[in-house]
Amino acid sequence: MSENPETLSVSQALKVAKASLQKISMTVLGEVSEVSDKPGYKAVYFTLADEQSALPCLIWKNNLAQTQFAIRQGMLVEAAGAFSLYAPKGRLNFEVRTLRLAGEGALRLKVAELAVRLEALGLMDPARKLPIPIAPLRIGLVTSPRGKAVHDVLRTLRRRFPLAQIVLAGVPVEGAHAVEALIDGLHATAQAGVEVTLLVRGGGSYEDLMPFNDEALARVIATSPVPIVTGIGHEPDTTIADMVASARASTPTAAAERVSPDGTELLLHLDSQARRMRHGKRTRLARWAAHLANFETRPVLTDPKHPLLRRELALEMAQMRLTTALDDRLGRSSSFLGGGEARMKALGRGLIADRANVLGILTAKLESLSPLAVLARGYAVACDEDGHIVSSVDAVDWGARIDLRLRDGLLACRVEGRTTDEETRGE
Repeated sequence: MSENPETLSVSQALKVAKASLQKISMTVLGEVSEVSDKPGYKAVYFTLADEQSALPCLIWKNNLAQTQFAIRQGMLVEAAGAFSLYAPKGRLNFEVRTLRLAGEGALRLKVAELAVRLEALGLMDPARKLPIPIAPLRIGLVTSPRGKAVHDVLRTLRRRFPLAQIVLAGVPVEGAHAVEALIDGLHATAQAGVEVTLLVRGGGSYEDLMPFNDEALARVIATSPVPIVTGIGHEPDTTIADMVASARASTPTAAAERVSPDGTELLLHLDSQARRMRHGKRTRLARWAAHLANFETRPVLTDPKHPLLRRELALEMAQMRLTTALDDRLGRSSSFLGGGEARMKALGRGLIADRANVLGILTAKLESLSPLAVLARGYAVACDEDGHIVSSVDAVDWGARIDLRLRDGLLACRVEGRTTDEETRGE
């Protein structure tokens, strides 16, 4: 440390300067000229410049993440922050806390966000866009009636396709009420029955073209019942209206050329179509002639009996099938009947055998109970003169005539005496 209180060391001087600079907050407007975003670094380093000076800046990545855009060279930005001094190296940086686009850059960011949103809704889908007619006879034109664009379009249409009728909707193409006027112009031309509408304007600044980046206008263009062709500004200019239109041309003149066929090209196209039609007609006639010639050679026309021959053949085939079917059916029926006869005979023999056995048993029982069988064993049956069986000795008197039935005949007898069983046991 120096003895002089007015004298400071390098470290002390830098420390004082750092403390003083950190108290000053400001917003700096400049163009990004250099960007260094290295992997692993916690900050992004860049330079802001104007016509006379350059300012080294840094922004910590956690602060950069809060912005909605990436830092790129050539951007015009507003950086809010304070100066920071790195004492060991004596390096001065402007430490940025917030960063936002300035001027045209902010407008471009807004338009880019709208384009992303409308694309997500499908308004820019090529499948949704309407086809452009080849030679429209009624063309709508929405543009400023005082600009150069309207004269360029009308001159081009008169030169290329004078048959077309132009329906002009003269509207302002910039300013506070331009969007509403453009929408009314598109509705008016559509209601007038045009086949296609041209939406055009001449060149201008990005701010001048902002009405054509309006969301309400974009939705009207996307849902238009007729195709809309845009020709806005110059070749590098692309607006939201260009993105949602059925077709986009680089200039108003190019848009007029897009919807109008060139006279020479149209004649060539018509000649080509006529040749194709004639060739197609000749080809079709030749094909039909060959078809008719083929018909003439068919047997149905050369031989009147040909249809009858086909029917006769069909009848013969049907007869053969019927005969075969009947023979087959009769054979199956005969076989079935033969089998049934055999089964019935076997069943009859079985029934007769069963009945014969039963009959034999019944006959044996009947013979065992028959009086003749008893007579055959030596017994006799006595009957009175009236033919009644005499079953008791008391039923006949002395001298009565009785008949005795024996095994092999009849004996006529008279009663000369009788003895009961009691009398016989009494003896």
